[in-house]
Amino acid sequence: MDGTALDGLGSASDVSTDVGGDGQSELTVQRLLFDGPSPLVSADMYSSVGKGNAERTRTGVRIAKRSVLHTNSYFGRFPASYWQRWTTVTEVVFRATVAGAGRVDLVATDYKGHERTMASTTVDSDNASTQVAVPVATTQFLDGGALFVRFTTTSNELSVQDAEWTVAAPEKLRPTSVVICTFNRADDCANTVAAMADDPIALLGVDNVYVVDQGTDQVQTREKFQRVAAELGDKLVYITQPNLGGAGGFTRGLYEVQGKGGDPANVIFMDDDVLCEPEAIVRMNSFANMTVEPAIIGAQMLYLLHPDRVHVGAEVANLQKLEAGIHVKNAVSDKSAFKRKRQQDVRVDAGYNGWWSCLIPSEIVGQVGYPLPLFFQWDDIEYGYRSRANGFATVTLPGAAVWHADFAWKDWDEWHRYFNLRNGMITAALHIELDGKTLAKQLFTDLLRYLVSMQYGMAYTLIKAVEDFLAGPDNLLDGGMDAAGSIRRERAAYGETKRHNANDVPGVRPADMFITPAGPHPKKSMEFAVLAKRVLNQWRGTVDPGPVAISADDAHWWHVSLFSHAIVTDRSQEGVRVRKRNKAHASELLKRGVSALKRLRTETPAVAASYRSAVPKLTSRENWARLYGQ
Repeated sequence: MDGTALDGLGSASDVSTDVGGDGQSELTVQRLLFDGPSPLVSADMYSSVGKGNAERTRTGVRIAKRSVLHTNSYFGRFPASYWQRWTTVTEVVFRATVAGAGRVDLVATDYKGHERTMASTTVDSDNASTQVAVPVATTQFLDGGALFVRFTTTSNELSVQDAEWTVAAPEKLRPTSVVICTFNRADDCANTVAAMADDPIALLGVDNVYVVDQGTDQVQTREKFQRVAAELGDKLVYITQPNLGGAGGFTRGLYEVQGKGGDPANVIFMDDDVLCEPEAIVRMNSFANMTVEPAIIGAQMLYLLHPDRVHVGAEVANLQKLEAGIHVKNAVSDKSAFKRKRQQDVRVDAGYNGWWSCLIPSEIVGQVGYPLPLFFQWDDIEYGYRSRANGFATVTLPGAAVWHADFAWKDWDEWHRYFNLRNGMITAALHIELDGKTLAKQLFTDLLRYLVSMQYGMAYTLIKAVEDFLAGPDNLLDGGMDAAGSIRRERAAYGETKRHNANDVPGVRPADMFITPAGPHPKKSMEFAVLAKRVLNQWRGTVDPGPVAISADDAHWWHVSLFSHAIVTDRSQEGVRVRKRNKAHASELLKRGVSALKRLRTETPAVAASYRSAVPKLTSRENWARLYGQ
């Protein structure tokens, strides 16, 4: 094997092959995988055949003669820019077991996506296995850029196995735990735990896997979970508790780890209903072991129904407008990983990271407290902003990801919208000078749009969220259990909150539902005038009686409000919602909404102060111990 290192990096020889663990010289920070954890995922997410042919498996690849394979792919790239910015690492080593003949190039991209070869090694082993170890510097990637490997063959095949990126190990690795919280998704949860346990590497550096079961259909009844529990032994900790939502479930893991005391530790949250890429655990955990100071390390989210699409590269929230999930400038957003890989060359900063998969160091909990008992929605956002206010950054790490249900395929008209609104207001009250007058004006417009769209349940949900926000922090003392139950019951009074089979709509024959497309969006300068006209026509009943069918994408307020009976496709594409004009509902909700928003205009400063005063108590270990019955 002849090695050539470029840019003054020196020889590839004499590099240690010890990997991971205290007292060892090298730490595996990223495995080079060549195929996904499921047939649902394209192998091209991990590597690409640029020329010729290659036979790819999870941990290896056999590259045919006269072929080129590279890892300039979503999972195949090493995010060098993030490692330079946030860690102590200045050099990374590419390692692999190879056999056959070919050339191995280490290629870098910069923040503009331009490529440069950093190092190159020629392999000629006469089909006997040999080790490749090539170092490369990570010191010129500050604004962006990544590393990837390119394999080229000519007259012989080349096989590659157990490829990885390693760095010099820290003196001591941090204890690590994984926390999965679940509520009546027993099969999903069992699959997620099994995916981690069945990976030979993912849990090597993990001390405990906490499964926090808050449901009645319990995970422990599943055969797959029982098998994994036997294999993991004491490493698996199964906890049952009342349903305290995602906030209460994930916080239980922090609570258990903090209760042990001892060394600073990493706690990795993992949703129960994801398609798990166990490698995300390796990448987040190794990164957190090397950061200059503790930081929240987040995984990105890929869409489960469209596995090549990236939800968002890094996100922030507009707290005044209660808008979450806003992608920061230069971050990829709802784009194919195949088409937009260069967009992730630019390093971006996140305001927070979703808890679909996210690592929180215990030092942050020790300084800023536990999450708020918000039950559901905005708990991750609030904690990210609170941590940042106390000097702890959030890093959303490219190439660390899990697949989660597509958000765009979840209907907005659901019970969880209550928590989205209420918790958004609470978060805004805590972290900015929330302008109640401006927010009340915005929510009044939303209220009118819901009413003219015959979404009376949504209008009620908005009003209830405002009223409960104004009621103050005492509403959080039960961890959200009462609010979660009551909003479901109360929304059920409005018929359009129910989903029906499209071929079994009450009182409507299938042939009577004719698709009616929407017209163009009203000009921005005319929006309020159009809304006022729609309100008046709905009030008078001077609208098309219907019934009509309206697609999910066409269910805009200015279109649905033209009718008094509309069958609207649910965002899930699993059924339809039946919206029918009801003047009594509209009158009652408008009156109640105006009253609530009038209070919001005047009471917001005092209410915000009450939430700020309550934070130390609500986020204390004692409060969570009370909720857990400890």
